[in-house]
Amino acid sequence: MRSKFRSTCPIATALDIIGDKWSLLILRDMLTSGKKTFKEFSESQEGIAPGILSARLKWLEENELITKQKLPHNQKENIYLLTEKGIELAPIIMELIIWSDKNLRVQNPEMPSISQIGDISNKSALIAGIQNNYRRLIQETLGINP
Repeated sequence: MRSKFRSTCPIATALDIIGDKWSLLILRDMLTSGKKTFKEFSESQEGIAPGILSARLKWLEENELITKQKLPHNQKENIYLLTEKGIELAPIIMELIIWSDKNLRVQNPEMPSISQIGDISNKSALIAGIQNNYRRLIQETLGINP
């Protein structure tokens, strides 16, 4: 699919694909919580409306950040998995989490501690761990032996 972009700026181009809050929250849920189903996404505390969720999942799929598949043992339910292109967004998601923890905790003191995600003293290792954990989740979900 070829998307229409508002400019040639790399930031604007990326935001044209992932710049709405719902897309980022879906990607967060996939990377950090391993969510895979429509039901799991709809149960997130942010309360995404079903129509918006459906549209965002379709948009992310059209732009090759996620795939929609059936489980090998359950051909009725759709599952959504990140593509490698989607997994590569982990550093951006993590930087947003770290920035928010550092700069917005006073405004939202009920945010969970960043320590729940992992040790941020070595961000590269943390991000690589999140990405590798997600790749393992894909293998386990699809019954693929590494």
